[in-house]
Amino acid sequence: MRKLAYLVATLPAVALAQGWGNVGKPKEEVFTWAKWWSEPLFSGFWMAWTRATLAFFLFIFGFIAILTLIELRWPGGNERDGILGLTTTRGDRLFIGLLGTAYIFLAWIGVFGTTLWIPLGVAVVWLSFSFWKI
Repeated sequence: MRKLAYLVATLPAVALAQGWGNVGKPKEEVFTWAKWWSEPLFSGFWMAWTRATLAFFLFIFGFIAILTLIELRWPGGNERDGILGLTTTRGDRLFIGLLGTAYIFLAWIGVFGTTLWIPLGVAVVWLSFSFWKI
């Protein structure tokens, strides 16, 4: 009987130690850069526009605008034979670079997880290599 009384007396402490005392209470909001970077910009919109997706699309459109200005200044696409044995233009090299960047990020996420600073550096190196040698 004494053991039963001890068990009944300590049961609330065990439940509180496991976090049951916080059930129903709102969590305290803590600022993190990951949450800020990936939280939706518009509520109720058909697409989840986050700062990350906005930065991605601005990067792509900016790259296309830069290539358009270069093409207006020096027309012809700057065709050349690269190390792959292909005759490529600036647009081809951009496409190959962006495609390789997508594969770099997908492979990194599949193997290592979601810390994406290292594949970002690898992707920048790949993009510069694809414009330089391909």
